[in-house]
Amino acid sequence: MGDISDSRPGPDLRQGIPEDRIPDGGMIEGQVDGEPVLLIHRGARFYAIGARCTHYGAPLVGGLLVGEGIRCPWHHACFDIRTGRASRGPALRDLSCYQVERRLDLVWVSGPAVHDAVPAPVSDRPAPGRIVIVGAGAAGTAAALTLRQEGYGGRLTLIDEDTASPYDRPVISKDFLAGTASEEWLPLRSHQELKEKDIRLVLGVPALRVDPAERTVRIADGRAFPYDALLLATGAEPIRLALPGMEHPRVETLRSLADSQRLIDKAAHAKTVVVLGAGFLGLEVAASLRHRGLEVHVVAPDQRPLEKVLGRELGTRLQRLHEEHGVAFHLGHTAVAIGDTSVQLDDGSAIGADLVLVAVGARPRTGLAGRAGVILARGIQVDQFLETSVRGIFAAGDVARWPDPLTGLPVGVEHWAFAMRQGQAAARNMMGAREPFQAVPFFWSQHYDVQVSYVGHAEQWERLEIVPGLPPGEWEQRYLVGNTLVAVATIGRDVRSLEAELQLERDQAARTSERRSGSRPSATLA
Repeated sequence: MGDISDSRPGPDLRQGIPEDRIPDGGMIEGQVDGEPVLLIHRGARFYAIGARCTHYGAPLVGGLLVGEGIRCPWHHACFDIRTGRASRGPALRDLSCYQVERRLDLVWVSGPAVHDAVPAPVSDRPAPGRIVIVGAGAAGTAAALTLRQEGYGGRLTLIDEDTASPYDRPVISKDFLAGTASEEWLPLRSHQELKEKDIRLVLGVPALRVDPAERTVRIADGRAFPYDALLLATGAEPIRLALPGMEHPRVETLRSLADSQRLIDKAAHAKTVVVLGAGFLGLEVAASLRHRGLEVHVVAPDQRPLEKVLGRELGTRLQRLHEEHGVAFHLGHTAVAIGDTSVQLDDGSAIGADLVLVAVGARPRTGLAGRAGVILARGIQVDQFLETSVRGIFAAGDVARWPDPLTGLPVGVEHWAFAMRQGQAAARNMMGAREPFQAVPFFWSQHYDVQVSYVGHAEQWERLEIVPGLPPGEWEQRYLVGNTLVAVATIGRDVRSLEAELQLERDQAARTSERRSGSRPSATLA
């Protein structure tokens, strides 16, 4: 996250701002009755909305205006500047909206505005009478809230075996684990808020069986929930290694809030931790536990962290950052056994360990879908509308594999903000919208005070271009297949990350249009 501690309240917008102070497409942060407010000039009109993203409080004045939306510079949430509505995750709360008046060449913000709370229907088709969502993580919770936001008035049930759901999962490996964020940060919505939206929350009991013929979901306590549309947002589960000692109580994986709380408890009595895995999760945990003062060792078979995802140069840069903070790397090695006081490596050496975290990836939780006869392909296979092979059953989030707009092949992107956007799209399609899901993937990863932002998707690339001559602390590199830009990774370049996302969206839309018209897709290069 960024730092807004130095932000100033700005001018009092109740006193008026000269119109020519804000050019078309410009914006200025001020305040109304002590609250930060963003005044935006767009075309012939001015708009005023809350100035802080409702996700982590980023100053939206540093974001990007796209059409009638403002995109957050930190984590790419989007809000409608006309209404303040949160239209794209990871933000799930709307911004305040204010009345704007113009007189005597001044623009005045006169006070809060009230908008019609009844949205336009997403489809002429009748909405399903009963919707059940299995999984109250990013995708499931976003779907439930979107359904109510879009005016869905039917029976809505949200099922999850985690009693703490729904909560902000990325924080559990970052600020919460580091001890810099309290548990109050975590809920995406309180249980009371969901109740007020008439969302029935069923927690602490896993779903065992989906019967597509009877259209019911049966859970472990024997209850059955009928549905007319079903969303499977069952997420993923940590991969456990087949190692001697893996069942030792000192060994942990991290996926849930309960996992993070156990890690915190054990870290309080530990001096040394060994992290198996040098992916995003492993490195984030390494940074968090270094913040708690533990000696941290990272073991991974790769020659450098994240090289397969980010490339050699950025992987090396992140390794050096962690080394500067005291993390010891044991790369090119794997663990062969976990003993009572140490971890044995494949070269015969051993690392003393009071605590071991296994962070070697996750696999989609497909059991429920598979037992229901849904087609699987390294996850739950869905079409462009996020519907599975069984009519009326949709899937979203880490478990879903949907057609890649670039290749047409099933692909999965297991990232928090993207899962939310899939959940939002699935919600609209369950209501009959039939809108193809075409969002560009985005994720962020926090390492001490450095955030890596990544837009696009590049399981493989042919060429990697590093932008030269950037100021210290900034980084940008572009991943290309032929002359087609497929992804961009940045550090310290928030607006550039937003611009790259917009470019990828436009390129993707152009390719889709070309395929539909039967013309040959043209290569694009930023």
